[in-house]
Amino acid sequence: MTAIHPDSAPQSSTSQGTHQKSKAMKPGSRRPAKELCSECGLCDTYYIHYVKEACAFLNQQFDDLEEQSHGRQRDLDNPDELYFGVHQDMIAARKTDPIAGAQWTGIVSSIAIEMLKQKKVEGVVCVQNTESDRFQPMPIIARTPEEVLAARVNKPTLSPNLSVLEQVEQSGMKRLLVIGVGCQIQALRTVQDKLGLEKLYVLGTPCVDNVTRAGLQKFLETTSRSPETVVHYEFMQDFRVHFKHEDGSEETVPFFGLKTNQLKDVFAPSCMSCFDYVNNLADLVVGYMGAPFGWQWIVVRNETGAELLEIVRDQLETQPVMSKGDRKAAVQQSIPAYDKGVTLPMWAAKLMGVVIEKIGPKGLEYARFSIDSHFTRNFLFMRRNYPQKLAAHVPEFAKRIVAQYKLPDDNSDS
Repeated sequence: MTAIHPDSAPQSSTSQGTHQKSKAMKPGSRRPAKELCSECGLCDTYYIHYVKEACAFLNQQFDDLEEQSHGRQRDLDNPDELYFGVHQDMIAARKTDPIAGAQWTGIVSSIAIEMLKQKKVEGVVCVQNTESDRFQPMPIIARTPEEVLAARVNKPTLSPNLSVLEQVEQSGMKRLLVIGVGCQIQALRTVQDKLGLEKLYVLGTPCVDNVTRAGLQKFLETTSRSPETVVHYEFMQDFRVHFKHEDGSEETVPFFGLKTNQLKDVFAPSCMSCFDYVNNLADLVVGYMGAPFGWQWIVVRNETGAELLEIVRDQLETQPVMSKGDRKAAVQQSIPAYDKGVTLPMWAAKLMGVVIEKIGPKGLEYARFSIDSHFTRNFLFMRRNYPQKLAAHVPEFAKRIVAQYKLPDDNSDS
């Protein structure tokens, strides 16, 4: 492992003053967060000097960073802010003219393209894939709409987005848009004043259950009828995993038919210990979990987020968010089912999926279902594997959410 020597590290001058640097980690070295590392890319740069403060898995600091990013902390007594973080507005939207080949209708790509076209930013940090592997992430600083379009479609693997930060400072770029997930954005927020930027825009996506590339292959081979032709997939509001294949065909698999007993250990430990599903520190968040099926859920967190949304508003069809159903019984039942790796026969899984789709939670209530299910699972993971980190690592909003449910007692945790 490359040693970090704060006292002897070289300094760099930026428009924000000076900051210290350290040598980046060597490829393959064990990162400071060890097995909890989400491979966000910070340690691949000289900003590793700040890793003990910046890493979401070494130093949980939502309250301070919410204040820094949004001008205030979330109101824990507001049910929507408890779950979805600081926000000014939430809407459901979809593009009236979808981008061909986009995972959904292309809202994220459209925002990035317009920001470049209107010269509001000089570059966009986004993730393309390598030539040899459609799922192997390759972070870049896109400077043209074509480069942004080449990054469309999610890569559901751990991705070192922040590995390009050195290039930002060295380029002299002053206005930047970064697209990323929660762990990346927490680290970015901690070092953003070291980048020499005049304006930073942060466009986030909700994120849960990423995997290593090997883990992704196991998931595809275990779940899809044709793993070698999958272009992208998503766990959707209709309680099914939706796969799209190279020939344009679609495949769905009910959640309840997943081979949980084989997949319990496929998710990255960082994702199993994450409580930032909704990307609390981004300016604008675009996902699907709080919207009706076929729509995207947009969360405007601050004025910068409002500016990002406004740049494509004339390209969107919108509707108010809605909430329907009651998630709590389903969440409570899911806790022991996941623990025991319960997998239903496919006929039963499909039947249950049809029933739950008709009577189950929808809109914001589905989003709460998904958050509750993952937070209770992740809380148990932390309690069982990192009890010494539990109190400091789990933010107060997550503790309140988890407290609504009965968890297995300590004697069953071994």
